[in-house]
Amino acid sequence: MAIATDGPVRNKASKKSADSQPNRTSNGIDIKKLLEAGAHFGHKTSRWHPGMSPYIHSKREGNHIIDLTKTVEGLDAALAFLEATAAEGKQILLVSTKRQAKDVVKAVADATGMPYVTERWLGGMLTNQNTIGARIRRLKELESRMATGELAAKYSKLEVQRMAEEIESMNNLYGGIKDMHARPGAVFVVDVITDDIPVREARKLKIPVVALIDTNGDPRLADYPIPCNDDATKAIQLVLEYVQNAILAGKAKVKAPVKAAEKTEKAEKTVEKEEKKPTEAAEPAPAPVRGIG
Repeated sequence: MAIATDGPVRNKASKKSADSQPNRTSNGIDIKKLLEAGAHFGHKTSRWHPGMSPYIHSKREGNHIIDLTKTVEGLDAALAFLEATAAEGKQILLVSTKRQAKDVVKAVADATGMPYVTERWLGGMLTNQNTIGARIRRLKELESRMATGELAAKYSKLEVQRMAEEIESMNNLYGGIKDMHARPGAVFVVDVITDDIPVREARKLKIPVVALIDTNGDPRLADYPIPCNDDATKAIQLVLEYVQNAILAGKAKVKAPVKAAEKTEKAEKTVEKEEKKPTEAAEPAPAPVRGIG
């Protein structure tokens, strides 16, 4: 278990390192807020992954301390990638089945309009689109028939109740990915150990993975690793706040070219109308004067 964020233990060396760095980056990352949220607390030294060695600042009381300057670097690169991905109109699948992160991930997904999975990850959600797609079509069909009253008119109350329960159960599993494209532009994962299956599926399909990596995780599993405490609720909330802002900033860039195109189209139509206006009628030529006979 990682050290609790609310504990009184603080690493002085890590704090000095944080104080010596600029407070904010271009993406608005505040290293002091990361420190206050406990993002630097790692797991016990006996549970570390050797691949995390470049991201570890020091040891304290048998626990590793994450170098927050490395956290800022990783987070800055990850946010830039997520913003660019959203700006291209691609979806970002947000994943976490951890108790500490489920509600936050869902809130960010709702705010950004991105797909998410916060309950059990069903094997094949990314790699077996035939089966998963069929289940989602079944869910949408039942919801549509329930909304129009077709089921109530055709079946008994007991049967309708059973179908309502089926819809609820399926929404619990597939509700977050009902409107997900067959292949998202990226997958964001809070814990690569807890949610190892979505990470494996994304890597198999060569979908970029952005993930928080604690001192017991393998940073090679993510294309954009963010060295950070993945157990502290405050740290997770802070990182996901940055993620939400990056995605919204990217989505805002998608709309801008559309508006510019609309203005260009309107200007072209105005020119066309001007060209189609009838020119002023020329004065009629005077009638020839007849000679006197």
